[in-house]
Amino acid sequence: MNSKTVSTWCIISMASIPLVMTLGNSMLIPVLPIFENEMNISAFQSSMIITSYSIAAILLIPIAGYLSDQFGRKRVIIPSLILTLIGGLIAGFASLKMDNPFFMVIIGRILQGIGTAGASPIVLPLVGDLYNDDDENASSCLGIIETSNTFGKVLSPIVGAAFATLIWFLPFFAISVFSFISLIMVFFFIKVPKNQDKPDPFKEFLKRTKTIFQNEGKWLYIVFIIGAYIMLTLFGILFYLSEILEKQHDIAGIKKGIILALPLLVLCFASLLTGKKIKGNLHVMKYIIMASLILMATFTPFIGFFEDNVRVLLLMTGFIGLAIGAMLPSLDAMITENIEKRERGTITSLYSSSRFIGVAAGPPIMSILMESYIHLGYILAGILGIAIFILVIIVIKPEKQST
Repeated sequence: MNSKTVSTWCIISMASIPLVMTLGNSMLIPVLPIFENEMNISAFQSSMIITSYSIAAILLIPIAGYLSDQFGRKRVIIPSLILTLIGGLIAGFASLKMDNPFFMVIIGRILQGIGTAGASPIVLPLVGDLYNDDDENASSCLGIIETSNTFGKVLSPIVGAAFATLIWFLPFFAISVFSFISLIMVFFFIKVPKNQDKPDPFKEFLKRTKTIFQNEGKWLYIVFIIGAYIMLTLFGILFYLSEILEKQHDIAGIKKGIILALPLLVLCFASLLTGKKIKGNLHVMKYIIMASLILMATFTPFIGFFEDNVRVLLLMTGFIGLAIGAMLPSLDAMITENIEKRERGTITSLYSSSRFIGVAAGPPIMSILMESYIHLGYILAGILGIAIFILVIIVIKPEKQST
């Protein structure tokens, strides 16, 4: 498809998908302490409301990617949004009608995770399809998509806290409403290019995928590791901030949501600006990733030492948000623009799975570390960032990838 034929409403519709999926998960982080009180559950159990969603997504994202490669992106996205809608209704009505709704809330969250698996990760290969052989416009559009994702993270703490202030389980129903709006937009405004190729036999598909990893595996694995690392760090920090703001600083509700949104706002602007600057240039992408990893490794180890000073915490998490925001569109473009269309959905879905591993692991790991090992946890995260930085220098070779 010629990039000039991609309408503004098509781009907005694509951007609505990661926005909704991000709201569906991140919106609940600031209200987890409220869930603990209302459902009489522990901090670890409340973290499972995030993790159950993410684990379901991790397991099914590769399958959704394969199906989108074989049968079309839109045919996978639409039923996935419907599942997300249903999951929100299950969690919401369970909270409304049941005395002990935790189990059914987890069931609803798992359904939402399944829906997410077939929605948000499929947007990346869809952009690649729409802007085939137009790396500059593809990079710009991916920047918009990632900005939508990060803007969802900015809105999430404020919106989630505002809804929960009215009715504690209202965020579950809100997810269903947002999913319905995105579903309508996708149905009417996204016009996918017709796929003239017949679906490949599964054995042939596996053979080609294996060949990709044999040829491109080293840099792909590093990109997957970075995706998991930055999401693990981000969601671990958000969970940590949500807990200490409410329990140590007595900051709750919309005020807490606004504080949590500040580093995410930095992340959002960084994603938007980076998406416009990289323009398909692999050298620029590598340098941005390297600089961002150094920035994360510099500030992450000190977070646990300043839990009594909210301003210093916000300053440090702002720098971390800047680093993550700069890396996300670079990682998206690096994969989307260097994998052929027939395997693009599968490879980008594996990348999305790696990111969800970080999302799933962050809150429960942080809930355990907060008991006795918070300083050690953040120091190890900084050391891991340095190790990944070294791997990027050694493994990612733009000259070889661009040939």
